[in-house]
Amino acid sequence: MSDSAISVAKEFVRAINRQNVDTLAALMTTDHRFTDSLGNTVGGREAMRAGWAGYFGMVPDYSLAIEETFADGSVVVMLGMAQGTMSGQAGPAPGNRWQTPIAIRARIEDGLVAEWRVFADNEPIRALMRNS
Repeated sequence: MSDSAISVAKEFVRAINRQNVDTLAALMTTDHRFTDSLGNTVGGREAMRAGWAGYFGMVPDYSLAIEETFADGSVVVMLGMAQGTMSGQAGPAPGNRWQTPIAIRARIEDGLVAEWRVFADNEPIRALMRNS
């Protein structure tokens, strides 16, 4: 199962990097759970479809650069960097670019992402939000 779990998790990352909300939703279980680095959890595929669309509106070039991937059965852990440019009044501006280390824990069920949990230092983007 680990190889297919890794494949699903990597496909989810590719969809994030393309900001493809429809593909992300297609890769989620109906009861998908997303937990951010502050411990906030959103449940349900359709809620997360809206969540990803909103996030890509705020950070239109958001992407993940995964450097290491580990799996144990249906659980995949990915380590790397998250980056993007915060949109301002006139759209993304070079001064609003941020990057931070990230760890992701994904749980895969029947070829779909049942859980996506992010561990990251969100201070770089929070600082940009405070200053805008």
